[in-house]
Amino acid sequence: MTAPRLFAVALLVATTASAQHDPYRPDIEYDGRFTLVRLRWKSDLGFSRRGGFSSAWNHDYPRAEQHLGSIVSELTNIDVRTDGSRILTLDDPELFRHPIAFMWEPGFWNLTDREAVTFRDYLLKGGFAIFEDFDGPAQWANFEAQMRRVLPDGRFVDLDASQPIFHSFFEIDSLAIVPQYYDQGKPVFRGLFEDNDPAKRLMVMANYNTDISNFWEFSATGFKPIDESNEAYKLGVDYIIYGLTH
Repeated sequence: MTAPRLFAVALLVATTASAQHDPYRPDIEYDGRFTLVRLRWKSDLGFSRRGGFSSAWNHDYPRAEQHLGSIVSELTNIDVRTDGSRILTLDDPELFRHPIAFMWEPGFWNLTDREAVTFRDYLLKGGFAIFEDFDGPAQWANFEAQMRRVLPDGRFVDLDASQPIFHSFFEIDSLAIVPQYYDQGKPVFRGLFEDNDPAKRLMVMANYNTDISNFWEFSATGFKPIDESNEAYKLGVDYIIYGLTH
């Protein structure tokens, strides 16, 4: 059996098994094991329903992280919490227990001053943030403006497949193979490095003009070819291994 086929089998087993778990909890207690973290935020840009908290930050929840966590557990030796994850605000002290944090729909994100300070501390102390599911010039402009409140001197650069993050577990030699779920054009991968030095640690990863997590969310449904879901999972696994080792 070839390696891609083995990965496809692991994907199907993991995503099917995760769907059979007890209810996936958003508030599991920290116990030292790796736990996926989703960042919750408020918005003044059109997603301010339900008492002010966005209906965008929770896109793809919980199946995206539930399935990704199961894949990481199946393919690596990382002790991953697969019974639940954490949903935290950017100024929650609990965030500092977790080396990796994901945010969905940052094109509508709006920071408070307190959140900007706390999130800056998190990144400078070794945290790694992954931003997912946004597109269009207006959304990028808003996201970049919020990040400049966090790291005023930070500058995003376009990444290519030579970057270490794309080789931390799977060897991704071309970003042209990354599938699109529904976005038009090519996905754009941008990063923000410590001291703006590409030889140093990548602190922020931005998946722009794409929605990689949609593949994670719907991988068990057959909506898309399994080979495309595999490529999307490779990115997610590489991100997690990079964040845990840098």
